[in-house]
Amino acid sequence: MQYPILLLLMLVVFAACKNEANKEVTPAEENTTIVQLLENPAEGNSKLPRLFSNGTELYFSWVTHEDSTDILNYSLLNNSNWQPVTEIVRGNDWFTNWADFPVIAENNGHILTSYLQKSALGTYTYDVMLNLYNAETKSWKKGFILHDDGTQSEHGFVSIRPYVGDSFFITWLDGRETVGKGHGGGQMTLRGAIVFKDGTIDYDTLIDERVCDCCPTSAAIGTNDELIVAYRDRSSNEIRDISIARWEKEAGWIKPFSLGNDQWKIAGCPVNGPAIDAHESFITAAWFTAAKGEGDILVSFSEDNGETFSRSYRVDAGNATGRVDVSAYSNEEAAVIWMQPKGDKEVINLMKINKHGYTGHPIEISETSAERASGFPQMELVGDMLYLAWTHMAPDDITRIKMAKVPLSEL
Repeated sequence: MQYPILLLLMLVVFAACKNEANKEVTPAEENTTIVQLLENPAEGNSKLPRLFSNGTELYFSWVTHEDSTDILNYSLLNNSNWQPVTEIVRGNDWFTNWADFPVIAENNGHILTSYLQKSALGTYTYDVMLNLYNAETKSWKKGFILHDDGTQSEHGFVSIRPYVGDSFFITWLDGRETVGKGHGGGQMTLRGAIVFKDGTIDYDTLIDERVCDCCPTSAAIGTNDELIVAYRDRSSNEIRDISIARWEKEAGWIKPFSLGNDQWKIAGCPVNGPAIDAHESFITAAWFTAAKGEGDILVSFSEDNGETFSRSYRVDAGNATGRVDVSAYSNEEAAVIWMQPKGDKEVINLMKINKHGYTGHPIEISETSAERASGFPQMELVGDMLYLAWTHMAPDDITRIKMAKVPLSEL
């Protein structure tokens, strides 16, 4: 009589082992190994991270707030080691905003950063100020103004990309037409210029004469030095979809065209801009829209340096918050991050996307807050590793910057 009991016990153990082997691993369990938290040099009451990759190094800038002073710092991650923190500039008359914050870019050792400085007592009267490190003279030119219009109006939402001859392409929203135009003023515009390594600014050009007032911009460079800018446009009947503006050597700036043609009609600015990135001639774009009544994250691809884009498709799980970023890493694949609710919480999601419409499983990077103070999460690719940074809101109301890395092989 002992043998049947022993056989029964063996069957129970076998079944248990089989069930354990076939147990589905939840995304949360997978994330414990996929998402690797990374120490970073930002200390104190720090926020507004911005990342830039030159392919082998990661540049990281942020703002630290001390008493009534804002401090712009940066550090460099090289061979997994953070270099000593450099304080670039500080001031107590800055416009420090959750959505409109400093940018950093590098080109052959030259470094260009931006910040916003109040130009008058109005809430939205501020200028774009630049800081340029010249790698040849090993010196900084700090606090020089980007634009020459001299108006007390809104200037901001800067994007910077390294360009030819050690220069930088810079694009921004410019409010010079919103003042001095009679009752109600004119419209917010989109402009672009080239900043050279000696600090000279040239080719300041109007790109679009009417755009959404306060959505971040994004820029990429094509294989033939094409300039590609993504931004939220604004029609006369308040359609605020994403547009692409493009500069070619022979044709100059080409008339902007709609990306996705979502037909989102909204009376005010959603403060939710697009993101684009280039891998050779392959351009990836991601953006937020609520044209259908809830927040959608859409993606689209170009294989001809931004001249045309594919039909868009949606990647979020529903009612997304937005605040996207994107990194292209091959001629058909990219990674996108965005924020969306998860129950009563807010999370940052990462996903692999493909020009054929395929997607990977969403990877939950971190819980965050939907409040404005949490800002816009950032992502850059260095080698075969994606680096992410975001502002963490602690219970003591002190903001701190958190970072993580995810291998491409895990997407």
